[in-house]
Amino acid sequence: MRRVVRQVFSCVAAMVLVAGCGSDDEAATTGWVDDQVEFTADGLTIHGTYRHGEAAGPAALLISESGETDRNGDNRVAGPVGNMRQLAELLSERDVASLRYDKVGTGRTGLGPYADRPADVGTAVYTTGAAAALRFLADQPGTDRDRISIYALGEGTVHAMSLAAAGEPKVHSLALLQPLAARYLDIVTGRVRAEADPAVLANWLAAVEEIRTKGTVPAQLPEGLGAIVNAGNIKAVIEADRVDPLALAAKVPAGTPVLLTCSDSDGQAKCDALQPLIGALAHTELTVVELEGVNHVLRDDPTDNVANYAQQAPLSPQLVEALDGFVTK
Repeated sequence: MRRVVRQVFSCVAAMVLVAGCGSDDEAATTGWVDDQVEFTADGLTIHGTYRHGEAAGPAALLISESGETDRNGDNRVAGPVGNMRQLAELLSERDVASLRYDKVGTGRTGLGPYADRPADVGTAVYTTGAAAALRFLADQPGTDRDRISIYALGEGTVHAMSLAAAGEPKVHSLALLQPLAARYLDIVTGRVRAEADPAVLANWLAAVEEIRTKGTVPAQLPEGLGAIVNAGNIKAVIEADRVDPLALAAKVPAGTPVLLTCSDSDGQAKCDALQPLIGALAHTELTVVELEGVNHVLRDDPTDNVANYAQQAPLSPQLVEALDGFVTK
């Protein structure tokens, strides 16, 4: 059961806030610069990197995975992953400016006004931060407001769809990379159902029922599942679990160009599990790319082992090819 808990904890975004480590990267491409910027969201000062060239043009907001993942994709659990920095560099090579940022609880942003009340940090705070980032990007002189896109990974995709549905500023296109397929607790349940013994599953299902009906969590959960939900993070878990990706997908404006990637090697975003989300996006201009042997951080690694996330390998050529066909839409 210890292996099961480690896999569930690694493959499903942890809701406990831990400040991550970020890095300030100089532009690697001639003519592009990485400006260190800041903006505010409901009293929180958010720090980010605005990567841009001299000419005005399309721009993309990059939204990292959940939990303690910073602007670059670096994570306190997995280490210096760097995949979001690589994505920004890839986009600039295709003449797309980008903004990536340290969300609440990570990097230079930290907890700010939430330091004394970390339990108040939940999905709404993350979405508010993403909305402030989108407004900041739209207000930059070099941004073509008719060509603003959002590229989001994992749980970041729910915030991306929320912003696209809100429509102000207008989001031209969405790249949903290895997106969240279902409600938070349902995803955890799927992992437990696949890997745990019947007794553990029964205890977990009872805990989910208590969380959803009473708003409380049992004092003890089987062998480590308390790391996923506990009295300290129950408020954030309940808030996250209320978010239904299918309902958000249905609100994305019709005709929006959408790229959705899934992978046979990603336990969080297998293609069969994403079929309901794909169906909910049928009214959009949807492109689905089924990656093979690509892990959750968008690199070639059929094991999807968290221990390999920080190896600084290049983004998968399969993903690069998909983006090449998408950036011009």
